[in-house]
Amino acid sequence: MKIPLPVVFALLTALFWGTYGPVLHESRAFLKSPFKPYVAIGIAYLVWGIGGGIIGMLYKKDDFVFTGPGMMWGLAAGTLGAWGALTLTLAMFSGGKPYIVMPIVFGGAVTVSALVSVWKEREHTAVNPMLWVGVVGIVICAVIVARFTPTAPPPGKAAESAKTSSPAHGAPS
Repeated sequence: MKIPLPVVFALLTALFWGTYGPVLHESRAFLKSPFKPYVAIGIAYLVWGIGGGIIGMLYKKDDFVFTGPGMMWGLAAGTLGAWGALTLTLAMFSGGKPYIVMPIVFGGAVTVSALVSVWKEREHTAVNPMLWVGVVGIVICAVIVARFTPTAPPPGKAAESAKTSSPAHGAPS
């Protein structure tokens, strides 16, 4: 069975973006600042975005002319991506945990993308009611994932929990 290339890239995107929140959380803990990681994210976007774009353009033998509406749409997309990274930083900064924030972000992103498509295609296509079933399903799934993701207890609670959950030394089990 051959997996189509777009599916491979979509799965890789899910892997990268799925690890983004937990890695951002770690960065924030080490740097003791919510905004230093955001600056590092910007640097990474510059390096990978510009470098990867140029390599891709050379591979496809594209010209290096950047004019017209396509450029404006590209800047709009980049702005939305940057704002998303900023608001994700703010979600984590304000006390959010990756296991709660990320299901909301990705479930919400899928839903917003579908709703934008509904709006754009409203004159050409009827909306299948199963779309709304899917939207409700995404909400339910995000809640289930956030609720049942294992988490470590706070530092003081870990030692207390270990004492009460293990039998006393020498006691029968």
